[in-house]
Amino acid sequence: MPNYLTDFLGTHHQPAEPNPRIISLVPSLTELLFDLGLGDHVVGRTNFCVHPAGQVKHVQSIGGTKKVNLEKVTSLNPTHAIVNIDETPKKLAEELTASGLHVIVTHPGSPEDNPALYRLIGGIFNRAERAAQLCAKFDQAKRALGENTFRPNRVLYLIWQDPWMTVSSDTYISRTLERVNWQTVAHDPDIRYPAVELTAHFLVNVDIMLFSSEPFPFKDKHVLAFHQAFPDFGGKSAIIDAEMVSWYGSRAIPGLTYLSDFAKKLTS
Repeated sequence: MPNYLTDFLGTHHQPAEPNPRIISLVPSLTELLFDLGLGDHVVGRTNFCVHPAGQVKHVQSIGGTKKVNLEKVTSLNPTHAIVNIDETPKKLAEELTASGLHVIVTHPGSPEDNPALYRLIGGIFNRAERAAQLCAKFDQAKRALGENTFRPNRVLYLIWQDPWMTVSSDTYISRTLERVNWQTVAHDPDIRYPAVELTAHFLVNVDIMLFSSEPFPFKDKHVLAFHQAFPDFGGKSAIIDAEMVSWYGSRAIPGLTYLSDFAKKLTS
């Protein structure tokens, strides 16, 4: 069996039979399924699967990324489920496996993991040609990004408020930001998404404050409140479109272009 049909946990998957019925518990991978031409085979999604807009709304919602309605899942007669290490609780993945589904486990750690992800999903569901096209587009976007030079910056990427939370350096987000020479601060080797205390002493070592648009919906008012609380902060701050830097899958392709343009504009 081709190595590219092996998922993150080392499970080897057979190519799917015609007319698979897929549930996706990962918003970015739901979008990838549609971009691979598999939209007609996606029978279940989470409430957070919002792309592609106008198409995914016709797919039955089965709950959230952490908890689904198993009765709804069963009623859809799915053959496959796509999950992710970060987003899907292990117990839920085990329950789906026990119910007889082929569970495909993903865990991209950096932007460079996307082509393998395209080949895995495309290979299992007989969309190898579409996957190859996405790989070519990703490579083109990566080359275009690499043609730029970005000076180093220390970045605090905030994902939550009360408490303030950020990302450690071993996350997909942090490794994406590295592509424009931005190094995330507040790394914790034991916690991928650690809490952080914002103090004047801490902020001395921050060049850029990034307020992500999700999972906490930061707005301009939050940036203003931050500057009112820390008027001496000398760095730059901005809201960043989290979908473009935290979503892997097909969105990573325009995401690289977005990040390049965003970094140029913010640091110019």
